[in-house]
Formats: sequence, structure tokens, C-alpha cells
Amino acid sequence: MNTDAAPAISKDALEELYTRYNRREMAHPDPIEFLYGYEDVRDREIVALVASFLAYGRVAQILKSVQRVLAQMPEPAIFLERSSPDTLRRAFAGFKHRFTTAEALVALLVGARRLIHLYGSLGAAFGAGLCDEHETVLPALSAFVCGFTDGTGAPQNSPLPSPAHGSACKRLNLFLRWMVRRDAVDPGGWVDVPPSKLLVPLDTHMLRISRALRLTRRKRADIRTAQEVSAAFRRFSPEDPVRYDFALTRLGIRRDADLDAFLADRLRLEAT
Repeated sequence: MNTDAAPAISKDALEELYTRYNRREMAHPDPIEFLYGYEDVRDREIVALVASFLAYGRVAQILKSVQRVLAQMPEPAIFLERSSPDTLRRAFAGFKHRFTTAEALVALLVGARRLIHLYGSLGAAFGAGLCDEHETVLPALSAFVCGFTDGTGAPQNSPLPSPAHGSACKRLNLFLRWMVRRDAVDPGGWVDVPPSKLLVPLDTHMLRISRALRLTRRKRADIRTAQEVSAAFRRFSPEDPVRYDFALTRLGIRRDADLDAFLADRLRLEAT
């Protein structure tokens, strides 16, 4: 952790937050809710990919956009297997979620279909890039993103951001959290990826929390900061560094979880 100061929070405080907020009834409104209706991991991983891909902007619009996509694919794995690029273009013609066009959505689904045909599942495709000696999922994540290219193999043609370009890949790391971790909130399903290798899904909200808790001094929500914050959390929970992500991100989102009050209280307690 690149800071001279000790974190402004203790493991006990993090566990208190986890106990209070890391419950399924606290999930609403959050796109993770869409995963709960899919028992088959082959369906769930596709739903998680779509939901995380669209997880930016106002939450009400996110939920509306994800629901619109899923309405076209009631059995996601079967739907994708039986679809062609042309049928996907017809199914999602006119789709738009903020900056995400129908073209980008179709590119995502075509890439997912290609990987499933090659490896049998998205989980197997991701696992193919993961080695025991890798400290984090970062190398596997880079390889996974390349699998979504348009067939040229050029990362810039992928509908997904790449950590190789400096992106924190917040939505992809959120996707991994959902599919790898298993507790009251995260449904899991990918049993071959160790939770210990996960990276925090870092956005400006999580960056603000991390800076206030002195987990990082960096000011950019990029992949270097995501690695640094993840390393800080790994000190509290070596086997599950993303354990506290959901609970912490409720602060400032839920009406009963005031971020400023929590941070002020933490700083006061840790100073005494």
C-alpha cells in the first residue's frame, strides 16, 4: 500500500459494516438482483456479463436497460447458442443505454458466444488465462477482454475496456465479484477462480471512500489504484479482499447509510 499513514479503519469496523449491509435485502436497487433468478451458472454468467456491462449511470436507467435486454433472452444460454450476429442485431435493434449502442451490445454477445463455443462457458474461458502464480486476476482479465474482439485480435476492437490501457475495469471486476464470490449477496458460480485474486471494482465513489480511509493516496480511478486499494484490503482479508466492497458502496447510496457521517466517525475513532 503506497501510503505512510495507517488505514483510518479497523478490521472490526469493516466486519461491522459487512454484518449490517451485506445482506440480500440490501441489494435493491442494484443490477446484481437480476442474477438471483438464474440457478444454472451458464445462464447466470451471461446475465452477469450483460448487467455489469450496463452498470453505469443512474441506477433506475440501468435496471430498465438490463431488463430490456433480458426480456429478449428468457433462457440466456440457449438463446445465445441459437443466435447468429444477424438475429442478435434484429433482436436489439434500436437499443441504447447512455453511450452503449445496439452495436456495442451485439459485439458483447457475439464475443461471449464465440468464447462459449471455444471453451464451453465464460467461466472456462476466463480460467484459461489464469495461472497459480498470478497474484491477481489481472492477467486473466486482459486475456478475457481480448477474447471479445471482433476477430482481428486487436484489443481496441473489444466492446470491453482493457486494463492494458489503464482502465480500472470497474464493471468487469464487478462481474468477477458476482461470479466468483459466494455469500448472502454475491451468488458465485465460478468455483475455479480463487476469491483471493479478485480486484476491487473501483469507480469514483469507491475511490473517495478509499482515499478517506487512507487505503490509497492516488487520485485517479485507474488500474494502478484498483491494485493498490485491493492490496490494502488484502491485509484485512487475505483470502477475500473484495469482501467489504458491497457493504462499503452502500454508503452514500442507501438513504440509511450516510457516507460523510460514517467517514467522520471512522476518522474520529481511529484518532483516539
